[in-house]
Amino acid sequence: MSAVRLAPGLRVLGFDSGLGGLTVLAEIAKARPDAALAYAADDAAFPYGALGEQALVARVGAVMARLVARYAPDLVVIACSTASTLVLGPLRALYPAIPFVGTVPAIKPAAAASKSRLISVLATPGTAARDYTQALVSEYAGDCEVALVGSPHLARIAEDCMRGSTVNDDEIAREIVPCFVESRGRRTDVVVLACTHYPLLQDQFVRLAPWPVGYIDPAPAIARRVDALLGPPEKTTPVGAAFAPALFTSGAAPGVGLQKTLRKFGLVAAPTDATVLEFTEA
Repeated sequence: MSAVRLAPGLRVLGFDSGLGGLTVLAEIAKARPDAALAYAADDAAFPYGALGEQALVARVGAVMARLVARYAPDLVVIACSTASTLVLGPLRALYPAIPFVGTVPAIKPAAAASKSRLISVLATPGTAARDYTQALVSEYAGDCEVALVGSPHLARIAEDCMRGSTVNDDEIAREIVPCFVESRGRRTDVVVLACTHYPLLQDQFVRLAPWPVGYIDPAPAIARRVDALLGPPEKTTPVGAAFAPALFTSGAAPGVGLQKTLRKFGLVAAPTDATVLEFTEA
């Protein structure tokens, strides 16, 4: 498969199981207007939390091989906490010339920002249960009380919302209420959004929360890391492409609601033809 020709400039590929990585790509676009962006959603295997660890590593490796051949990226962002702790090592070994940037729960800045020393990590069940997350809590938030909240439904709710479906406030409220803890006259004051899907629902979180808290979105920090790895901009003006390509591994054509979301993020669905990745086995 020959590489797809993107707009001139450094080529950055954003990758996620679904649409959560859009929040990250938007921050990268602001930080590096000189970069040529592309986005790939492995929606044929969404959600990644349903896969075992070995199956997830194999899955991402297979999809990434096709994406690297298609887009020839200079840098890849794995915009998924569930995948990052498992696949970054194997991918870096396979592609030593390509920097891979992952996503980890922002526990360190949350602990630094908390006044009450009560923080919550709103994650997928897989990320909440992972030893890596527990290690971050021990290393950076040892003096805090940390609630690890594994939401089984929020990523799907965010996907539905971005595809134009009506989102039920009560359903969202049920998912976030465990984040709000009261203990000995103190309340949770910082919530880590430890899945890139969750910032897509942040407006709803703010509106439905029982009290105001600070939300930590990982996207700005990821964009800063990408900026540092890319080095000085190659040009001072934007690359000029009207829309960056967005590829979906299911091969399904986006509906009207998703098309609107993609345009909002500066993307347009890649054509569904024989060259589009179509992985139907999870």
